[in-house]
Amino acid sequence: MANRYSVIDDEKLDEIRNLFEEVDIDKNGHINAKELGQMFDACGEKVPGYQLRDIIAEVDRDKSGTISFDEFLTMYADIKSGTRIKKNLAQREGIVTHSGTSNASSEGTTHSFSEEERHAFSKWINVNLVNDEDCSKILPMDPLSYDLFERIKDGILLCKMINLSCPETIDERAINKTKLNIYTKTENLNLALNSASAIGCNIVNIGSNDLAQGTAHLVLGLLWQIIRIGLFAEIDLVHHPGLMRLLKDGETIEEMMRLSPEELLLRWVNYHLENAGSNRRINNFSGDITDSEAYIVLLSQIAPNELCVDQAALRILDMKNRAEEMLCDADKMKCRAFVTANDVVAGNSKLNMAFVAHLFNMYPALDAPDDGIDDDLLRATEETREEKTFRNWMNSIGVNPYINHLYSDLCDGMVLLQLLDTVKPGIVEWKRVNKPPYKPMWAGPRKLENCNYAIKLATEMRFSLVGVGGTDIADGNPTLTLAVIWQLMRAYTLMLLQQVSGESSAMESTIVEWVNSTLKKAGKSSSITGFQDSEISSSKAVIDLIDSIRPGSINYSIVVDPPETDKDLLMNASYAISMARKIGARVFALPEDLVEVKPKMVMTAFACLMARGLRK
Repeated sequence: MANRYSVIDDEKLDEIRNLFEEVDIDKNGHINAKELGQMFDACGEKVPGYQLRDIIAEVDRDKSGTISFDEFLTMYADIKSGTRIKKNLAQREGIVTHSGTSNASSEGTTHSFSEEERHAFSKWINVNLVNDEDCSKILPMDPLSYDLFERIKDGILLCKMINLSCPETIDERAINKTKLNIYTKTENLNLALNSASAIGCNIVNIGSNDLAQGTAHLVLGLLWQIIRIGLFAEIDLVHHPGLMRLLKDGETIEEMMRLSPEELLLRWVNYHLENAGSNRRINNFSGDITDSEAYIVLLSQIAPNELCVDQAALRILDMKNRAEEMLCDADKMKCRAFVTANDVVAGNSKLNMAFVAHLFNMYPALDAPDDGIDDDLLRATEETREEKTFRNWMNSIGVNPYINHLYSDLCDGMVLLQLLDTVKPGIVEWKRVNKPPYKPMWAGPRKLENCNYAIKLATEMRFSLVGVGGTDIADGNPTLTLAVIWQLMRAYTLMLLQQVSGESSAMESTIVEWVNSTLKKAGKSSSITGFQDSEISSSKAVIDLIDSIRPGSINYSIVVDPPETDKDLLMNASYAISMARKIGARVFALPEDLVEVKPKMVMTAFACLMARGLRK
């Protein structure tokens, strides 16, 4: 052990083992994200859930989603620690500490943030929004300064970044762009936060006040989530049929597409390394890329011939100079983004993964299969609007692990149990839950036990689950899994409504009554008969309700009344959804849900608006 972890002596090893055993609360020999978070909390370092998952992923060699003692030592050795984790984090190269001002943290605590991330994200924003006229007065930013934390304070930049990652998420007409004051800036920040939540960002413990104060670690954490979603958005068969080239022998397309985007990117890099005749392979975006060899070979494979990108940089012995030369080649391809030579040599996994994702999006170099792809197969692998909405909702409330693929990522029951415990805290007896990693021989039975337990608890909560069993969840049955998820989302929405209203229960009929009563009191002519009312497709009732909750918030001059075309309907719905989020309603419904009058999502939209209205 001493040879492998030269920075750790025997005395320190015993100390680390004791720390590991203290953190490993359930004593299963592995640390999960929750336990890791508690360890950081004990050291005075509040780390968001998505960052905990990133930390685990960086050292999680067996992809179990948890950290074994050996992997814990790897993390410790990488940090080159002292006696307290918080102190170690603060002393890492490129990490800056500052006083915490977030409502999510205790007064007097400190938080760390990465100068590398600040630099990388600032440059990414500069490049991608340079031609946006609304950002012309604040861009470009100086990546070496603290400009970023100042420029996001009015919310416009964040809204633009969300639309960059997920086009048309925010209706630009809803953004306050002129005559900005504290009130209108806060509206923009609310719009950005609620829209970020709708695309799957975990914004738990992030408020508009945190962003208005430029709280560095929260700003960078939110930006990373937004950027990551955009980088991974098109890593699928629909946009890149050539991904079929990455199939391994005996593997089905469905099995390959269950891989996380990170795993697909690793496989993509190794595919090109193999085609180049290189013996080099990578298993992570940290230690395996620090000598730049994999990057140099990759660039030479994917770059167009006319750019004259070769492998000459391999002759450079100094690692930093080699990395710089590699990045010069990337610059020829207009792909120099996210990383500096120092980031490559240091093995910054987050920024290196972003660099590789950008390379893939620009130069995938994967020819489509000679015989094409069957349309039915494409449809089977393409995510539906409903599936994406549910997945984003789950990720927004911080489930662990992060959901990349709805059915396969739910098949062990763990996420469903977390959701049930969120809706009804304390209902899950976690001691009886089988937690990963699962031994191969018992993986199937252990996962099924979890799924059966989840269905049992859901039944106790009076979910309608006739014909639904744990096997359906474990097998990834789409129809029945969606039925369970919808009822969880409904229960979660009504729970939030109950917390605001103070009532012991909230039903759909109560929401309809409140909507109509509120509209009438405000002197509006619109009303609804229920969540299947065809008049909802015009979005008039939603728009009027928003103006009833926040008088004067709606610009009726841009509302088409009555809408005459499908485009009119969609424009009204887009404006309605963005305005709902702007006044503080965390709406997950999409404009298409209103236009098509999808009763389930329509109900959630009105319920969220009711919750917002009752908070006045």
